[in-house]
This record gives sequence, structure tokens and C-alpha cells, in this order.
Amino acid sequence: MSRLPVCSGADAVKAFRKLGYEVGHQTGSHIILRHPSGRRLTVPNHRGLAKGTLRALIREAGITKEQFIELL
Repeated sequence: MSRLPVCSGADAVKAFRKLGYEVGHQTGSHIILRHPSGRRLTVPNHRGLAKGTLRALIREAGITKEQFIELL
């Protein structure tokens, strides 16, 4: 089991874009990503994402921590 790296919101958006998510719009410091299948992710555009927030985003995207680390 690998540990989640510290990553920024921008890094997380880049990783999710590799999965097919596209930036829908931005409201304040939150970037809304949309997937062609209809899924939606809200990523806070902060310098360092909290571990729980990052873990929840990975779970919502339907991937594992290891898959996310490979995308980074």
C-alpha cells in the first residue's frame, strides 16, 4: 500500500484530465471537472490538498490510489 503524495489542486486536475475529465468551469478556487460519462469532480485549487480530500476525489473518480500516483 503506497502513501498518497502531497499534490496541489493543479496537479490533481492534470492527473484527472489524463482520465478523460475536462475542465467545465471554475467558481472561486474550485475547479469543476466533467467526464463524458456524466461524472463530475470538484477540485479545490489549493497549493496542497488535504489527504482526506484527495482520497475522496480518487474514490469519486473510481480509481485506486496506485492508479492516481501513476497518473501524476
